[in-house]
Amino acid sequence: MSKNVTLNNPSNVEAVNILKSGFKDHRSIIIVGNCSVYYKGRASSQLGDGERIIILKPDGSALIHRPKDYPPVNWQPPGSLFRIKLDNDSIGLRIFRKKENEVIEVKIMSIIFLAVLDLTDVAEFNLHASEKDMQEAILLQPSLIEDNFRPITSERHVEPGFIDIMGYDNKNVLTIIEIKRKKATKKDVMQLKKYIDSLNVGEKRNIRGIIVAPYLAKGSQELISSFRYEFKLITPQQCSEILLKKKSKVITDYFNIK
Repeated sequence: MSKNVTLNNPSNVEAVNILKSGFKDHRSIIIVGNCSVYYKGRASSQLGDGERIIILKPDGSALIHRPKDYPPVNWQPPGSLFRIKLDNDSIGLRIFRKKENEVIEVKIMSIIFLAVLDLTDVAEFNLHASEKDMQEAILLQPSLIEDNFRPITSERHVEPGFIDIMGYDNKNVLTIIEIKRKKATKKDVMQLKKYIDSLNVGEKRNIRGIIVAPYLAKGSQELISSFRYEFKLITPQQCSEILLKKKSKVITDYFNIK
């Protein structure tokens, strides 16, 4: 087979021959066509006929996308095995994980577009979260701050601006968190002080202040200590990993199936 093959509306016989060669050569494969999908494993699902995008990768991962939404409707992780066969007037694609006894059976009635590609990608991937992403990650996993931290609100409006996260610690002390994606400066510490002071108008309450950032600018630690606030080292990379895990979950991950 040549390095890259793309076909519009191939016959089923032609498609099966090309797919078998693509599996053998460990190519990246994209199939666009009308199909039905059946899954059996930790749970079970059935998806009737429809036009979908099937992506099969050399590492054994597989994704089936509908024409809407970004998550796949069905997927298998790396290490899956692919089998293809001609079945009367359709194509049978089997994606299975033998050890976990999980299988996706795809019945392809017709193919609109087929690509079998020899792709190379050795670049290092670096993902860095925004402050909004860091906020979302902490709300998803409050233990990033400490065990038993309980967020109660985010983007709380007060006179000086918006508090990133407000919650209670394990001693039920009201806690205000200021998040910075890069270094936290003296200005950021003073902003946290303004938030806490605005909540203390009229009555003095025990309010805990925490600056969250990957590192501190020069002189910031001394100012944090002088106000009896705290610094929590959390990186954008940590938060990115949490968000990626959340986005990669499928509904069956939440089933308690032995």
